[in-house]
Amino acid sequence: MTSVRPPIAPRKPRRRTVHGVRLVDAYAWLRHRDSPAAMGYLKAENDYTRAVMKNTESLRKRLYGEMVGRIKETDSTVPARKDNFFYYSRTEKGKQYPIYCRKKDSLEADEQILLDANQLAAGHDYFRLGAFALSPDHSLLAYSVNFDGSEDFLLTVKDLSTDELLSDRIPGTSYSVEWANDNRTFFYTRLNPAHRPFQLCRHTTGDPAEKDALVYHEEDEAFYLTISRTLSERFLLLESESNSSSETRYLETDKPEGAFRLIQPRRPGVEYSVEHRGDEFFIVTNDQAPNFRLLRTPVSKPTAENWR
Repeated sequence: MTSVRPPIAPRKPRRRTVHGVRLVDAYAWLRHRDSPAAMGYLKAENDYTRAVMKNTESLRKRLYGEMVGRIKETDSTVPARKDNFFYYSRTEKGKQYPIYCRKKDSLEADEQILLDANQLAAGHDYFRLGAFALSPDHSLLAYSVNFDGSEDFLLTVKDLSTDELLSDRIPGTSYSVEWANDNRTFFYTRLNPAHRPFQLCRHTTGDPAEKDALVYHEEDEAFYLTISRTLSERFLLLESESNSSSETRYLETDKPEGAFRLIQPRRPGVEYSVEHRGDEFFIVTNDQAPNFRLLRTPVSKPTAENWR
């Protein structure tokens, strides 16, 4: 142990000024994951860890075996019904990732595997599933994958009737994907270089990603975008959120070419979230209520003066 020496990261000061403040970062070079210097240092750290921990190898294997022995490796989630389909995921012993499935009309029906994450992960050192969004008619699946550990996902579309992938390939996306009711249009969020979801785009299946329309651009770096669907399935909700404030825009799912309308402009320190029922939006907000309160407002007049 005394002969093992930890690697020392060299200091390479990088100076810059942000908002009038002068910053010096001696280790900024480690941010460049493709740099031979950064990867070489990471390898040295891993080699050092293996050397220092070598005498615990048998103990670690025993602990791992005990932990796995307490886990039900072959298992299934409770099926969730959506229209005439039952959706669930299951795991199999010895496999790392879930298998996403459904059955039609009855739980006694034959199983259809929608996506086997183990097959997607095969041959990769890292794998993560991001978006998993079914079209309203249950015929298409938009899903995204990442193989390098970043927040940058590749979005693609699968035809569930043929089990084949469509030509759609959209890089640089985040987790949020939602379909319109025409079953050929979906919305997704795009990442900026800092991996912040900052743009909402509209895509039509079969079109190249270069043709996708930019629907909304969030200029404020403190805010990030998500797109979701109300439980009523009548509206899409575009939410722009920071750590302490938010605002929401809405669009009817039957009108994907329309414009998102603002419910209430953002205000410092004020957060609100939205759901829909009938002719009203239901608002949960910390405005005048630190522990949040529930209000409702007409869909036709959703701004705060109409909240009650």
